[in-house]
Amino acid sequence: MEAAVFDNLPKKVYIREVGPRDGLQIEPEFVPTEVKAEFIRKLAATGVPHIEITSFVHPKWIPALADGKEIGGMFAEMNGTHTSALVPNMRGLEGAAEAGLKEVSVFMSASESHNKANINRAISESLKMFSELIPAIKKEGMGVIAAISVVCGCPFEGEVPPEKVAEIAGELVSYGADYIMLGDTIGVGTPIQVKRLLEKVMPLHDPQRIGLHLHDTQATALSNVLAGLEMGIACFDGAVGGLGGCPYAPGASGNLPTENLVYLLHGMGIETGIDLDALLEVADWCQRMVGHSLSSNGLRAYLGRKAAKKNAAEKNATGAHG
Repeated sequence: MEAAVFDNLPKKVYIREVGPRDGLQIEPEFVPTEVKAEFIRKLAATGVPHIEITSFVHPKWIPALADGKEIGGMFAEMNGTHTSALVPNMRGLEGAAEAGLKEVSVFMSASESHNKANINRAISESLKMFSELIPAIKKEGMGVIAAISVVCGCPFEGEVPPEKVAEIAGELVSYGADYIMLGDTIGVGTPIQVKRLLEKVMPLHDPQRIGLHLHDTQATALSNVLAGLEMGIACFDGAVGGLGGCPYAPGASGNLPTENLVYLLHGMGIETGIDLDALLEVADWCQRMVGHSLSSNGLRAYLGRKAAKKNAAEKNATGAHG
């Protein structure tokens, strides 16, 4: 019975680590460029196959990523790790092309209110822009990840109909998007909701080129991962430590912690290519880097185990010399 339930799950999952971009973009204190660079190198050393390194957005809008040009130039190519960056418009594309990136992300929301709050455009205006931007990206020889935000619920409008998300996804695919990332930006989705959404979107594109970007506000992110796996989805975003959040989604928590995602997948016998212990060490380092606690319960458990081992070792050492 058990085998029949889980036989159809993917054997391997592709994880995109978005901490350096989506995670750091809302940090109140600017993280120095050299520290960001160390962060990216540490992540790559864990075996993470893909890192979203920065955003080519005007510093006025996202001061935390004002060094996007420098970071983009440093990590446009990495041995053994794929990198990408977010671009909002033609100007951002120019910066990414100059840096030498091979893949970029574009983004819009599935609700009018969030799209206007986030990028000051109506959905129709965003689609018109992407009908020109995505072909321009392809002409540069770059891959395109098209991210759709608030696919399960909007902080202003409530639940978003899956048909509306599918309509937007279909348009982005028709413009030439290589991948579609469906983002539960405020973390309100449930497994049934995620499955209904995927039922609408999966017929529009290669399922191997559809991914989920989940937040854990209602502690449903890992349940939603399982729902995606059962539907055949094999690409997920995560941010180490649970970094991030959405400035236009009051009360929303950070991203799904990558270490929690990896723990679940490895426990189910699904390969990721990532060293979980090394990733937890990066999460620990990252928490100290930003100077405040991160949301990851996996990280808290890991730090608890480390402290217990340290205390036991000190106790044994004291007893040995007592």
